[in-house]
Amino acid sequence: MAGLLHPSEGQVVVDEISLYGGLLNSDGLARFRSEYLGFIFQAFNLLPYMSALENVLLPLAPLDINHSEKMQLAKNALDKVDLWDRKDHPPGKLSGGQQQRVAIARALVNQPLILFADEPTGNLDSQTKDEIMQLFNHLNELGHTLIMVTHDDSALTDKDRVLKIKDGVVSGAGVKQ
Repeated sequence: MAGLLHPSEGQVVVDEISLYGGLLNSDGLARFRSEYLGFIFQAFNLLPYMSALENVLLPLAPLDINHSEKMQLAKNALDKVDLWDRKDHPPGKLSGGQQQRVAIARALVNQPLILFADEPTGNLDSQTKDEIMQLFNHLNELGHTLIMVTHDDSALTDKDRVLKIKDGVVSGAGVKQ
């Protein structure tokens, strides 16, 4: 769905853009991902030699916007996860929960239409997890789509749609009424 692997069958179409219809080359797919998608990885994937702010700025590098706009977007993203005061700290000087919140800010910085999250609350204490889930709910209310993989059933409460996959089979595909 993110344009990282070519499907064996079917199509992936986002905002009337076919990811595998032959119209997008690898550069086009990369640009699509930077404009439409945000990724929260389970292992953070923060660059250890960069500050929190520099890590958050990374997805904006290929976009054609000026530096001051990029800085404002990064500040807004770090503010959303309550980490602007730690902007100059490298990942090694942050707790695991703070590193996860930097990873979330990095995923949010380009204001993505679709946010892919792999265990986004796995390294967070319960209060921070609740705050992040409230942020995700707010983003969803604003029109963002969240696709989340989690083993934490409590993270699935008040979601509009939950799909469960076990051994490659979709089950329990529920839609809230």
